Amino acid sequence: MTHLLVLWLTTAIALLVVANLPTGVEIRGFGTALAAAFTFGILNVLVKPILSLLALPLTILTLGLFSFVINAIIFALAAALVEGFRLRDGFVSALWGSLTLSLVGLVGRLFFPV
Repeated sequence: MTHLLVLWLTTAIALLVVANLPTGVEIRGFGTALAAAFTFGILNVLVKPILSLLALPLTILTLGLFSFVINAIIFALAAALVEGFRLRDGFVSALWGSLTLSLVGLVGRLFFPV
């Protein structure tokens, strides 16, 4: 249970870092980042496996690069569902935001392993 809470908090902090970088992602505050991290996690559990299965031929054809697009779709869905979480440039912001979130999360996990 504590692992899940730490993951939720680190994702929220990573979202705030992404919002402070020039990615086109805007987050109102820490409460919004917590709600966005929660929504992002739920979408990753429920929607991402379905999208990944449906997009499997494209993912194989692009040697896995289409998985970036799937991550951007999940990121954009989270932004559409959470008030105060906005993508300034639409899908481009979602793509940059999801890539940056992955990198910030990777760095965070290197320094603070769960």
